Amino acid sequence: MKLMYRIAMRLALVLLPLIAVWAGLFYFKTLDEVNDETDDALDEFAEKVIARMLSGQELPSNVGANILYDIIPIGVQFAQDHPSIRYYFNDEYFPSIGREPARVLTTVFRTDSDNYYLLKAYTPTIDKQELMQGTLVWIVILYFSLLLTVMLVTILVFYRNMRPLYRLLDWLDRYRVGGKNPPLDNNTDITEFQKLNEATEKALGRYDEAYEAQKEFIGNASHELQTPLAVMGNRVEWLLDNTDLDEKQIGELLGIQRTLGGVVRLNKTLLLLTKIDNGQFPESTDVYIPALVQESVEVFSEIYEDKGIEVDFPHPDNLVVRMNESLARTLTGNLLKNAFIYTPAHGKIRITVRGRSLEIANTGDKPLDADHIFDRFYKSGGREGSLGLGLAIVGAVQRYYGLEVKYRFEEKKHVFSVKWG
Repeated sequence: MKLMYRIAMRLALVLLPLIAVWAGLFYFKTLDEVNDETDDALDEFAEKVIARMLSGQELPSNVGANILYDIIPIGVQFAQDHPSIRYYFNDEYFPSIGREPARVLTTVFRTDSDNYYLLKAYTPTIDKQELMQGTLVWIVILYFSLLLTVMLVTILVFYRNMRPLYRLLDWLDRYRVGGKNPPLDNNTDITEFQKLNEATEKALGRYDEAYEAQKEFIGNASHELQTPLAVMGNRVEWLLDNTDLDEKQIGELLGIQRTLGGVVRLNKTLLLLTKIDNGQFPESTDVYIPALVQESVEVFSEIYEDKGIEVDFPHPDNLVVRMNESLARTLTGNLLKNAFIYTPAHGKIRITVRGRSLEIANTGDKPLDADHIFDRFYKSGGREGSLGLGLAIVGAVQRYYGLEVKYRFEEKKHVFSVKWG
């Protein structure tokens, strides 16, 4: 996940509880302020009505008034049992609008003639349900508006201040170890990015030095090992051709010759794996995969002619990929060689090139270990003379180019598939 998306998610998660808390406080504070104002108006109106009644003046009319009232005679006991003043909410009837939520004030007072009365004054007020629904709607609108605004501002500020990081990442994407790379042009006055630039250049410098040293070592090791191995092989051949040996001695020398041949092949294969892992195949060209497959099929069909293997290679799609031709030939060759080696006598190999994928299926008895078949020195069935590196090379090429290489076993067939992106 990109850093910007993660920041946006965290902003959304932080804003949500903050807005929710603010909405709750706003709702109760608004309700409290409305109640205070309404109670003050009811108090003033009640004092006016009581003062007029006690002084014998004409009482206010309920017709068209915003605050309505009722004066109810009560007994002494009722007056003593009820508080002198009380506020509460109740649904009351208003001639002009019908029954509506109202804020109600009740107060008990006594006249000069010792008569007790209950004054009930009430006025329309805010419907709590409607207030809550309205508040919720506007809070949701406010949340998304605020979130959008904050995210836009954050994105602008983020990308403007993170430009040095993106320039560095772009330079790293184009950087090739051991290749000719342009110098890092990432001027910035931000201390942290300056340190990051310096650390990156130093690390890649050490990496380049190690790469060159390793490449030199590989070349020297290849030369130093191949020469004595070739000399030893030639001497064994000379002994076989120019000396009088008995049958036992000839057998021993032939065994030595086979062992030397295995060591030579092992040396070459390990060197190839190391070169692939070190990225020493930078050259790429357009490679026509069906042509490489056909070439390998012809070679291996001749080598394993005695097994009587049937090869089915129908008309392929026009699959052209961009990669190193040598590695492409190694990839297809090792997969096909593996199929020819492990297909039983008179078995069948089917090769399919469709779209951007190559699939090779060959007859088999039991499945291979899918978790380890691409590991170095993995051997199936302990076949004599096998190095267990053929599919390891396929795995190395897969990692080098980011290919999708899969194995499955179905209908008594080993199926290897390679997919180019």
